[in-house]
Amino acid sequence: MANHRVHVVPVVLALANPPWQRDVWLDPSQFENVDHVFHTLFDDFCDADEPERYLGVSLRTEEEVTLIRALGVALNAAAAEAPHDTDAEHLQAAAWPEVVAIAGRLARVMVSNDLSELAELCDPESRAPAGRSRP
Repeated sequence: MANHRVHVVPVVLALANPPWQRDVWLDPSQFENVDHVFHTLFDDFCDADEPERYLGVSLRTEEEVTLIRALGVALNAAAAEAPHDTDAEHLQAAAWPEVVAIAGRLARVMVSNDLSELAELCDPESRAPAGRSRP
């Protein structure tokens, strides 16, 4: 899962952070931009239109699937308002605040799920069979 998720989580975090978007996406010398976001979330590491098949691949829970689908709908709505497909047009779209809001909710869920997974990996008690504790 980590191979795909390591690409998805940073993109979701970037979508939840308008100052980052302005500072990085509107700077032509930077690699990351809205096109990178769309490729990551729709083509390369997820399918925000049909995310169910990425459950267990780049998405951990049904809640993440539901939120990534909502994010895809919002991103598509913003893209429809960007006739020249520029980053600035996307950021100015009336649908963009909804993109940021959904991405914020999804970012919290994804980071929380990742931290829970990490805690389980680091805590030998959480890996003990049910009803038994490890010495």
